[in-house]
Formats: sequence, structure tokens, C-alpha cells
Amino acid sequence: MAECGASGSGSSGDSFDKSITLPPDEIFRNLENAKRFAIDIGGSLTKLAYYSTVQHKVAKVRSFDHSGKDAEQDHESPYEISVQEEVTARLHFVKFENTYIEACLDFIKDHLVNTETKVIQATGGGNIPQEAFVYQKDSDPEFRFQTNHPNIFPYLLVNIGSGVSIVKVETEDRFEWIGGSSIGGGTFWGLGALLTKTKKFDELLHLASRGQHANVDMLVQDIYGGAHQTLGLSGSLIASSFGKSATADQEFSQEDMAKSLLHMISNDIGQLACLYARLHHLDRVYFGGFFIRGHPVTMRTITYSINFFSKGEVQALFLRHEGYLGAIGAFLKGAEQDNPNQYSWGENYAGSSGLMSSSPDVCPAQRTRSGTFDLLEMDRLERPLVNLPLLLDPSSYVPDTVDLTDDALARKYWLSCFEEALDGVVKRAVASQPGSVDAAERAQKFRQKYWNKLQTLRQQPFAYGTLTVRSLLDTREHCLNEFNFPDPYSKVKQKENGAALKCFQKVVCALDTLDWEERQLALVQGLLAGNVFDWGAKAVSEVLESDPQFGFEEAKRKLEERPWLVDCYNKWLQRLKGPPHKCALIFADNSGVDVILGVFPFVRELLSRGTEVILACNSGPALNDVTYSESLIVAERIAAMDPVVHSALREERLLLVQTGSSSPCLDLSRLDKGLAVLVRERSTDLVVIEGMGRAVHTNYYAALHCESLKLAVIKNSWLAERLGGRLFSVIFKYEVPAQ
Repeated sequence: MAECGASGSGSSGDSFDKSITLPPDEIFRNLENAKRFAIDIGGSLTKLAYYSTVQHKVAKVRSFDHSGKDAEQDHESPYEISVQEEVTARLHFVKFENTYIEACLDFIKDHLVNTETKVIQATGGGNIPQEAFVYQKDSDPEFRFQTNHPNIFPYLLVNIGSGVSIVKVETEDRFEWIGGSSIGGGTFWGLGALLTKTKKFDELLHLASRGQHANVDMLVQDIYGGAHQTLGLSGSLIASSFGKSATADQEFSQEDMAKSLLHMISNDIGQLACLYARLHHLDRVYFGGFFIRGHPVTMRTITYSINFFSKGEVQALFLRHEGYLGAIGAFLKGAEQDNPNQYSWGENYAGSSGLMSSSPDVCPAQRTRSGTFDLLEMDRLERPLVNLPLLLDPSSYVPDTVDLTDDALARKYWLSCFEEALDGVVKRAVASQPGSVDAAERAQKFRQKYWNKLQTLRQQPFAYGTLTVRSLLDTREHCLNEFNFPDPYSKVKQKENGAALKCFQKVVCALDTLDWEERQLALVQGLLAGNVFDWGAKAVSEVLESDPQFGFEEAKRKLEERPWLVDCYNKWLQRLKGPPHKCALIFADNSGVDVILGVFPFVRELLSRGTEVILACNSGPALNDVTYSESLIVAERIAAMDPVVHSALREERLLLVQTGSSSPCLDLSRLDKGLAVLVRERSTDLVVIEGMGRAVHTNYYAALHCESLKLAVIKNSWLAERLGGRLFSVIFKYEVPAQ
């Protein structure tokens, strides 16, 4: 790894070379474009927050102009693609020990040349997903992440910096400081330095992790012997911290003293927090601040203390991004002018360092690096994201079907699966930019970065919250964007959309010749056959690359014969014999055959029944999924061929909207606000979720207030076998909410 000084200049570069082992452009990313800057210098750590603009490439699609010059040409594709530069907003948070403050501030001073300021607020759009967790000692792994509750108030916030500050939070804008203590992280560091001669905080924690506090502390059993059981006390309870050091004629190891000190400070903080929580009738305590550092002994001791003194009535929760509270507060000071309801925020996994392993022996290079710097990046999403109004219970909704943090076998398989797919993704990324001289170089940088993320997750599956197939896919998309590959499948989608549009009239004419009951089955089979065309599935991509003639009819023959693996079709058919639905919300999946020959004929049938349709597509690209901008052009071309679709668009009985997502999966708690408003206004009573990513990896167990269809073709042999099926097994799940 290059030294920092290699890319610095002058005296500031010399300072970096001596003290920092990371290149500056990996630490203070986009600093030259910073618009607003805040700093929180604590007694031990410095935390920076700055807002910058980020320029990156985006793929844009534009329909050919059929009225002018373009009309003279018979275009094979329905639209043209252009790659443009786009500027977006990003929040950066950097945390480091004060040892490095002089060198860091020199570097910032030299590079913070843009003096333009912009007032912003960073609280719009809810909490960071997978932020809070409880620590459970005997679990594997010990971290249990909490779903984002729509209303977390009231709660107690305990910030453990050099000292301890305790805040009662009642609403987003009503809170009060209710107490604190001078005995905090600075106490642990200061006394630890005196006891062990160790000056670095992480080294002190490392010592504590190897120590035996019972060699220094006086326990209950040391005082009462076996009689402690008659008192109803555990013999391993600490009766007196450092109690043995006063009478024992021996030297104590640095490890044992550090462990005893950590227990003493953590127990004291836990008991104090519990007393305040009980006094104010609160049952949740969030702990933040640099003292915790994701260290297991600290979290275990605080959790034990809270449970012991509250008799299990108060819950201790920790934060993945603890330590930034003061920086965020300084950053938001004076930012009231902006309207946070206009946008949301999402973590950029490509630029964030994850929660570190509890073991000092796991990934020692990364742990050394994190001891110096911790990074968090948040990208601004230009539209607010909210819950789908039809969720039965938003507070208990969990998008993901399988928690890979818990399921070691599934975790091992999917991490290997994503690793094996890397070369194919690199190849596709390079092919998407044939005119770029540096595409191959950037693709290799992407490969290395994503591979490093996968290795981190092998050792630390909790690094970015609960590990899921969705988070692995999203991290890959973030890394692709980081190296300016905005849409690696853009040309594949362009070609497949053009080919499928040529087949549309033939497909719907064939459907119209069938009697009603035959047509309903054919429409569902068409939806399923279309869903086979998924370039994200290895089994499919190999077929599509080796056989360019593989098409809609061939996909139908791939499907499992009925009865399907999950087969609710007969129940669905009976429902169709009843009155039409008022409005159907359909989440589309893939471009080409899927959306044009599968989804649109199904939409056409619903419209003919008198059902309004909201067709929701991704706001941004992911794999070969259809995007909102592509769907507008596709719908326009279909409307020119089909009077049913044409009149529905004109009369706004068919509405195309964006989901607010750029993921192959679907989180119904983070959808575009405009979509949510439309769902309410149109009294939506049917939700159709299509595809493996949206209906199997996520939302398989999602409970809604209305009827729902979840359908997918299983295109992964390992997953099919685990579900009790085989490759190309069918999921057709029709659910009706309990009355």
C-alpha cells in the first residue's frame, strides 16, 4: 500500500508520511469539492463531517425522434444510450485519534480550496438501515441488528466520549440533557496508560481482550466462599474492582489490569444508564461514542449491567456508526434553512469502513488501519423514501428472507458465488464501454475493491449490518458506480428491448385467440418465462451467451411442469372469476422479454378487466433490470401498437412510476414517496412482486393489507435444492390477508 506522503505535497506531505499509513485520497475523499465542513475535537478522538459534490457517470436513454431525421432510419433498438456526467451530493464522516490531528488538519487546509458554502440538513428519510444492534454474548455472531422502527421515541441516548453524556430524546426536535459522568472513555484511556504504559486506545483494548479480570478484581466468592449461593448471588460477580491489588503481594499483568479497568468503567456506565432509564420510565438505551468501538467486552459488560440492574426490563442497543454524534451535531448547527423532507440518504458501502471484528486476530491489517481511521459515506437520494402504505406492520417488516449473518452454510455459498461471478462482471463492465481507453484498468480496480469487501465479510459478516443477498448485490452496485460503470448491461438491455418489441403483437394476438381460462394460465406462464431472462443468474447468462437464439418460447419450455414448487394458481384463477381489482401495483424485474412479453400482456389483461395499474420500475440501473426511464420508452412503443395500452396511458389508468431504488432486490420500507402517495390515492388492492431478487431473496414473507402475488423462477441450483426443488422451479404465491 502506498504511503500517504506519496500523494501529498510540501511539509504537509512529510507530516502524513510519518504518521498515517493510508493514502489521503482514500481518507478525505472528494475534499476538494467540499461545500460545508464541521469538526468535533474530543479529548481523545477527532471526528470530521463534510458535505461534498461527487461527479460520476450515468447512462441516459432517449427515444429516437421519429418526426425528423431519425424517422428515415429503421432503428433496430427503441432508443439511444448516452453516458453523461452527473453531480450528486455526498456526506463524508472521518474519525481518527488526536495523535494525527496536526497532519490531518494540514492536509485539509491545503486541499479545502472551495469556499462556496451550502446549508444542508442530514436527517431526512429516516435512519440508516441496519444501524442499531443488541449484543448477545453466546450467539454466533454476537451482533443482532434491529429493523428500523417507524417510531423509536422515546429513548435514552448515552454518548460515551472522554466523559459520559446522557440525553432523553422524546421526538425528533424535543430532547434534553439529563445527566452524565466524568468517568468515561478518557478515564479508561488515562488510567490504562498509567497502569500499562500503553498510549494507544486500541492497543489498550487489545490488552484487555487477553486479560483475566478475576486475577485483579475481588469477586463475591472470594468474600463469601460457597455461602454466596445462600445469598442468591453469583460467585463470579465483581464485589470490588481492583480489590485484590491492595492485599496481594504480587505483580499483575498489564492484560489483567486493562481487563479489570474496562469492566469497572463499563459496569459503572451501564448502571448509571439503567438508573436514568428507570427514573424516566424508558425501556431502550442507545449507546454511542468512541469508547465502545464494537469491542465485545465493553458491549457485553454494559449489556450485562443494564440487564442485571433493570431485571431485564431495559434493553441496551449499540450503533454501528457510534462516535459521530458530536460531528453530526456540529455539522447541522445552523442548517435549519434546508427542507430535509425533499430527499433521503443511503450508505455508500464502497466508501465506508465496516464494523470491525471483535477478535484482534481477525484481519489484522484492516484492524490496524481502522485503529487510525474510520470512514462513513452517505449519498443523497434526491427523493424522499417512505414505507409502502400497504405493509401490514411496518415495525416488524424485514425485507430479507435469509439472514446470512446467522446462516453459516448459506453465507459460505453466497460469498463464494459472488466471488466466482466477479470475472464475468468485470468482462461485462469493460464491454459496456468499448470506446473507453481506461475501462479495463477501472474494471480491475472495481474487482479488487469488491473482492476485498467479500474477504472482509467472510471474517466479519456483521461489518455492514445484517448480511444478506441484497446487501451483497447492493455493495457490488456501489463498487461499480465508484469506478464509473453506471450501467454495465445498458447495451444488452437496449438490444433485448428492441428484439422483444418486435414480438409483442404476435404474442398478444396469440393470447387473444385463447378462451378466457386458457388465457389466464398462458399469461402467468408468460410472466414466468419472461422472468427466466435474468443476466444476474449464472445458469441463465451461460445459456444466453452460448445460444443467441434462445427466446420466449424456449424459456417456456424450461419452466417446471405443474404442480409448481409453490403453486397457488388455482386459488388465483378462482379470484379472477370474481370482481376486478380496483388498482394493481406491479414491481417489474428484467428488461426485454420479461417486461415486454411477460409483464405488459399481464398489464393489458388487468386493464381490460377494469383494473387500474401502477407499474413501478427501478429509478436507477441494476444488472439487466428495467429502469423507469427505459419503461417510459417501452410503454410508448407498445402504446403505438396496442389500443388497450394506448388509451390506458392517455386516460391515466396505467401509470408508470419509479421505485426510488437502484437495487436488484426490493425494500418496501424505502420506496419513493410519490409512489406511496399514488398507492393511497388509487386505493390499491393488489400488489404483484416479480423476480428472484424481489420476491424470493426479499419479501417472500412480507405481509400486506391487500392481496399479493409473488412469482419467480428459481435460476440458482443451490437455492432450488434448498427450497426442495430444482433449477427453473416455479414460485407462484398468492396471498389474501386475514379478515
